[in-house]
Amino acid sequence: MISPQAYVSPDATLSQGVQIDPFSSIYEDVVIGENTRIHSNVTIYPGTRIGKNCEIFPGSVIGAVPQDLKFEGEYTTVEIGDNTRIRECVTIHRGTSDQMKTKIGSNCLLMTYVHVAHDCQIGDHVILASYVGLSGHVIIEDFAILEGTVVAQQFVRIGAHAFIAGASLVRKNVPPFVKAAREPLTFAGVNSVGLRRRGYSDEQVREIEDIYRILFVQNNNISKGMELIEDGLPDTKNRRQVLEFIKQSDKGIIRGLN
Repeated sequence: MISPQAYVSPDATLSQGVQIDPFSSIYEDVVIGENTRIHSNVTIYPGTRIGKNCEIFPGSVIGAVPQDLKFEGEYTTVEIGDNTRIRECVTIHRGTSDQMKTKIGSNCLLMTYVHVAHDCQIGDHVILASYVGLSGHVIIEDFAILEGTVVAQQFVRIGAHAFIAGASLVRKNVPPFVKAAREPLTFAGVNSVGLRRRGYSDEQVREIEDIYRILFVQNNNISKGMELIEDGLPDTKNRRQVLEFIKQSDKGIIRGLN
C-alpha cells in the first residue's frame, strides 16, 4: 500500500507488499524488496537498494551523498539486506570510489540516531544501539554489538561477535569474540555470554578464552603472543579466525589488560 500523501518516483522499483506511509519520499533508482515497510517522513535517495521484510522508521534518511570532500559525484549505492530494522532518524550515506557502496547486512538492528558514513561494510545480525556513529570505511563483522554512543574512527574493523561497551571510542581494530571497554579502548574479556547464545559450545568458548589469555592477560606483546598460540594451541577455525584478523590489522588492535 502506497499512501497518496507519499512521493514515489515512477522510476523507483517497489516489490509486492511494500508499504509507504504518508509524507515519505522515494526517489528514482531506488529498489525496495517484498513486504518492506517505510514509515512516515522517511527519505530514500537514488542508488538505494533495500531487501525484503525490512522496516524503516520516521525521520530516517537513506542514500544521501557522502560527507566526503573527495566525492566527485560518482555513481555509488547503499545496499541493505533482508529483515533489517532501521529506527527513527538513522542516516546512511552512499559509498565513494573507494568501495562504491555502503552495505548493511541482513537481520540487523540500527537503533535511533545511528549514523553510518560512506563505504562502511556491516555484516549480518549486527546491532548498533542509539547514537552510534561510524566514520567512513568502517568494517563491522557478523553478530557484533555496539552499545549506545559508541564512535568508530574511519578505517577501523570490528570482528565477529565482538561487544563494545557504551560511550567507547574505537580508534584501533577490535578482534573477534571479545568484549571491549574503558578509555582508551581495552580488552575486557571474551564475549562468552553472546557466544553461548549463538550456539558456541563450552569447549569452543574455553578455546577462545585460552587464545586471548595468551594475547592479552599474560602480558605478551602481540607478536610473541601469536607465536605462542601457533606453537601451543590446536589449529582450529576459531584460532585461525583470530590470528588472521590480527595479521590483517596493519594499524594495530586494541590494548590488553596491562
